[in-house]
Amino acid sequence: MITDARVLQAEFIPKEVKHREGEVTHLSSALHPIMDGEPADPAFLYGPSGVGKTCIAQFTVERLRENVVDLNYQYVNCWEDYSAFKTLYALLDGINQTLDIHRQSTPKDVLLDRLRDYDGPPYVVILDEVDQLENKGLLYDLYRIPNITMILIANSEEGLFASVDDRLNSRLTDATHIRFKQYTNDELITILKDRVRWGLADNVLDEERLQTIAVHASGDARVAIGILRKVARTAREDGLDEIPGDVIRKVVPEARSEIQQKTINRLTPDQQTLYSIITENGEIGPRDLYEKYETRVTDSKTRRTVRNYLSKLEHYNLITSEGNTKDRMYRAAN
Repeated sequence: MITDARVLQAEFIPKEVKHREGEVTHLSSALHPIMDGEPADPAFLYGPSGVGKTCIAQFTVERLRENVVDLNYQYVNCWEDYSAFKTLYALLDGINQTLDIHRQSTPKDVLLDRLRDYDGPPYVVILDEVDQLENKGLLYDLYRIPNITMILIANSEEGLFASVDDRLNSRLTDATHIRFKQYTNDELITILKDRVRWGLADNVLDEERLQTIAVHASGDARVAIGILRKVARTAREDGLDEIPGDVIRKVVPEARSEIQQKTINRLTPDQQTLYSIITENGEIGPRDLYEKYETRVTDSKTRRTVRNYLSKLEHYNLITSEGNTKDRMYRAAN
C-alpha cells in the first residue's frame, strides 16, 4: 500500500512543485543577487496555513544551492524557537559556531556578536512563523548583518508589521512581498496525485476519492496530505488493496483531530493558556479573556500581543471569533 512514507509527510519537499510557479519565480528573482556575489534584500512570504509557503521557500533555496557552490542555509521554526537565544543558537548552528556555547549560561549578546563576526559565504536563513518571535527587534539586528539574507514567513502582514517598531517596519516594507492564496480543490487534487504516485502502490486511490479528500481539506494542503497519510495507514492496517470511500469518511475526523492536536502542542505557554480559557468557557469576550489570562500567568503580555496570539489561533483554525472589536466573542473551533 505505502511504498514511500516520506512523501506522505507535509514537511516533504518535492523535486517539482505544482500551482506555485509564479511564487517560485518571484522568490528566485529576489534571491538572484546572491548568484552574482551580492547580498539580497529580505523576502516576506505570507498567506493562510497550508498554502505552500514553507515548501516553496525551501524548494527555491535548494534550487539556489544548485547554482551557488558556496552557500550556507538554515531553516528555523520560530514557533518552536521563539526566544532570541533559541533563534540565534539555531542560526549559529547552521554555520557550525555553537561548539562552546552553553544553553544555560551564554548571554544572548555573545551569540549576536558571533553572528555579526561571520565572514563566510552568503547565508540564507528561513525564519518560519516569524510573527511568533518574542522579540521582533532581533530581525533588525539580523537585517544589518551583510552576509545574511532573510526569508520571512507568516500568516499575514498585519500579524508581523503591527508588532514591530517604525525602524524595522521601514526596512521590512522594502522587502519582496509574496502573497500565497488558498489552493482550489482542483489544485489540491493535483498535489495529492503526485503524493499518491510517489508514495503509494498503483491503483489504490482514484480521482473521485481524491476529490473527497480535497473537499474535506478546505484549501489546506497540509490537511489534505494529513488525511491522505491517515487513510493510507488505516487501509494498510485493515489489509486492504485499495482505499474505499467509507475509510476516507471514517478517517477524516480522526485525521483533522490529530492535525489540530499537533498544532495545540506547538503553542507557546501564553497561547496554551488563552486557548484553555476559551475552551473552558465555551465563548468569551476579549475583556474577560484578558482578565482571566492575567490571573493564570506570572508575566502577562500586553493586550496588543494577546490580540496577535488570538489571530494566530484563528489562522490555525483552533478558535473562531464573531463581532467587531468591542463586541467580539471568541469560541473554540469545532
